[in-house]
Amino acid sequence: MKIDAIDFFYLSMPNVTMDVDGSQDALLVRVTAGDQIGWGECEASPLPSIAAFICPMSHGACRPVSSSVLGQNLETPEDVSRIGALVAYESMDLLQAPHTFSGIEMALWDVLGRKLDEPVWSLLGYKTSELKIPYASLLFGDTPQETLNRARNALSNGFTAFKFGWGPIGRSTASKDADQFAAAREGIGPNSSLMVDVGQIFGEDVEAASARLKALEKESALWIEEPFQAGALSAYASLSELGSTVRTAGGEAAHNVHMAEHLMKYGKVGYIQIDCGRIGGIGPAKTVAASAALQGVTYVNHTFTSHLALSASLQPFAGLGDHKICEFPAQPSKLATDLTSNYLKRDANGMVQAPEAAGLGVEIELSRLKPYLVDTEIIVNGKVLYKTPALD
Repeated sequence: MKIDAIDFFYLSMPNVTMDVDGSQDALLVRVTAGDQIGWGECEASPLPSIAAFICPMSHGACRPVSSSVLGQNLETPEDVSRIGALVAYESMDLLQAPHTFSGIEMALWDVLGRKLDEPVWSLLGYKTSELKIPYASLLFGDTPQETLNRARNALSNGFTAFKFGWGPIGRSTASKDADQFAAAREGIGPNSSLMVDVGQIFGEDVEAASARLKALEKESALWIEEPFQAGALSAYASLSELGSTVRTAGGEAAHNVHMAEHLMKYGKVGYIQIDCGRIGGIGPAKTVAASAALQGVTYVNHTFTSHLALSASLQPFAGLGDHKICEFPAQPSKLATDLTSNYLKRDANGMVQAPEAAGLGVEIELSRLKPYLVDTEIIVNGKVLYKTPALD
């Protein structure tokens, strides 16, 4: 079958706030190949990602993503890899290309899985889809009391692992941050797993990040996530080498396999967190998962949006039984919940796994998406290069 059409749908909540909540808008991708339709989701600003698909060619190494994808044959997993390599080569100077192709690549796997009647994880070579421990992914409150309330609420929803992120952490004193960590631990109780995401707040300042380790150790946190800018490998290594029981974690900003590899090899992270909507899709994420397993690094998905993205993010490490923890969006926007008609449900023991159904196993709820659709048109020299497609 050939890739006949690729449609992008820019969706947004009515009001987008300064909250670091990636589920406030979405770029949904529909791929049509023969009689099959597959869906994917880009984890990036929608407009630049659409532009990267349809923009006029700048030169031979800066072509629109569309030129490398439309009309391509899609019959085997090797075709997905081949198309990805073509995009990387022909759009190497188009820096948004990996983000744009990530959603397309998810949809290609979805198409292929539906065509072959196999789940994506099976096409990736796994024999089983292992159970994972989902952690509720939450933002810190503005105050410790608000954090405490959020923690208690999440605990009441049956989670046994929790990650709190961003908010006021790193914007004041280490003592005030310690109060936030303590509130999170109090809310989730002594027997739950706690992780903390500080959202690159310390830049390259190892001293500032290390000043939080004692408080995190006191609350038995598993990791401190993204303490530094994504490329600050020496800072990651310096913090990792302090020997704290709190390991370093990062990787969501990696938009190719090499960036993730460098973070493991040179940054010495204990947890590598990959977003399929950024790194180039499911295939590259699978490569990182296999490498992490060889290096003794724990692979974790990064997902803060819809269950379509969640399913895609579970596929690359679905068969890795020793890599058990997974991010699970606990307070997504209404847009994110309305996007799909089915969800990945936790079982009686609170566990979750990549679906057994064909493709990504997630269905899109088109009828509920119209209120979120952002009417968009991109015109160059009087020619319409993109217009919002019909949701049907």
